[in-house]
Amino acid sequence: MTSRKICEDPFALARHIEADRDAIGPVVLANGCFDVLHIGHVRYLEAAASLGNLLVVAMNNDRSTRALKGDGRPVIPEMERAEMLLAIRHVDYVLIFGDKTVDRILEILRPDFHAKGTDYTVETVPERETAGSIGCTTVIVGDPKDHASRDIIGKLRGEGRGGSR
Repeated sequence: MTSRKICEDPFALARHIEADRDAIGPVVLANGCFDVLHIGHVRYLEAAASLGNLLVVAMNNDRSTRALKGDGRPVIPEMERAEMLLAIRHVDYVLIFGDKTVDRILEILRPDFHAKGTDYTVETVPERETAGSIGCTTVIVGDPKDHASRDIIGKLRGEGRGGSR
């Protein structure tokens, strides 16, 4: 059913998924900025994909990445980040979005699982109440938070162990 693509319209993606929801099985939503993509991201997405049959990655657009991470970010433009994410074999869709959280995306897509990385606990996931209200299970997946884009960017900029998050 999946055509592995990049989208910006959550409503169109929801219609596409709902048209074949019974055949698809469990849908998983993961999210983040993914600037700069690193092995921790790959492990997080692999673990998220193992929860279901379809993985949607909601990726912050350039504007919202800048708002979350600060000046000088993103380093990689949104369409390039999206293309790299889609190249990961477990990723079925990349949904580019501009909100601070994925609350609205959860309400529109209504996934079975919302996967967050190990820098969160279920209690600290900002969207946990929205997820619970639609019957979506919040799960923490991936390896320990030993990798950070800010550290990679800091090294490249000659800042030692990292600059702004």
